Amino acid sequence: MNYRLGLIGFPISHSLSPWIHNMFLKNADQQGTYKTFEIIPEEFESTLNDIRKEEELDGFNVTIPFKQKIIPYLDEIDQYASAVGAVNTVKNINGKWVGYNTDGLGYIQSLKEKFPQLFRNKGIRVALVGAGGAARGIYFALMTNGFRRIDVGNRTLEHAMDLNLLSTPETITNIISLHELEKVITDYDLIIQTTNVGMKPNSDSSILSFSKLRHSQVVSDIVYQPLKTQLLRQAEEKGASILCGHSMLIYQAKAAFEIWTGREVDNIKEMEKQLQNILEG
Repeated sequence: MNYRLGLIGFPISHSLSPWIHNMFLKNADQQGTYKTFEIIPEEFESTLNDIRKEEELDGFNVTIPFKQKIIPYLDEIDQYASAVGAVNTVKNINGKWVGYNTDGLGYIQSLKEKFPQLFRNKGIRVALVGAGGAARGIYFALMTNGFRRIDVGNRTLEHAMDLNLLSTPETITNIISLHELEKVITDYDLIIQTTNVGMKPNSDSSILSFSKLRHSQVVSDIVYQPLKTQLLRQAEEKGASILCGHSMLIYQAKAAFEIWTGREVDNIKEMEKQLQNILEG
């Protein structure tokens, strides 16, 4: 089969998803292409309709800012993505667009690979920064993996309140401002930055400023260009451990590729290292 795959989002000129999925196709000995469709938000509906009519894609990824906006345009949505309320992967099944979410799965796998000790103590305190589509996937995945204390810091409190609708009675979540979060940042064992702040070309930006951190804390950023964001550089300077965003990127892509093709991706750690080398130049 000659797979026709792609990515929609804005902006996406920096994306390494084409490299990743072309590597997956090569390693699976499959033919195919992976195209990017950068859609201006104001033209989302018309451009999406054009893609549906003209491109005949077998599947595509969805990134910022369309992970929630895409949902009304899908024919079906799987149970997990429905619960999360965000979609990052779409599969064409007999002409129907079916939505999935692999963000949470990808993040959890990347976290387990580098910090397995965090999964042995589900009483740890997590701070989630941001409340968009990626945050929703990660929040739900953390919750379903047994983490019970997940606070959310966001610029707009009302927008973050929606995350509370995902929680179970066992989950404790406080919605706080970024200013409040900075004041209590040392209370958390794991801090996860889920917005696009700090992404190229605005690499000097950081959504948080750390006055101090504990050496036992883990700071994670899902932005992967640059490999070490300003936030992660700050965290390293304060002695915390860090998790770079390229790891989540490749694991969520792995899950998406397996949904599209039904073929398991091998040599994922080797490809993760190659991706890191690319990002390091």
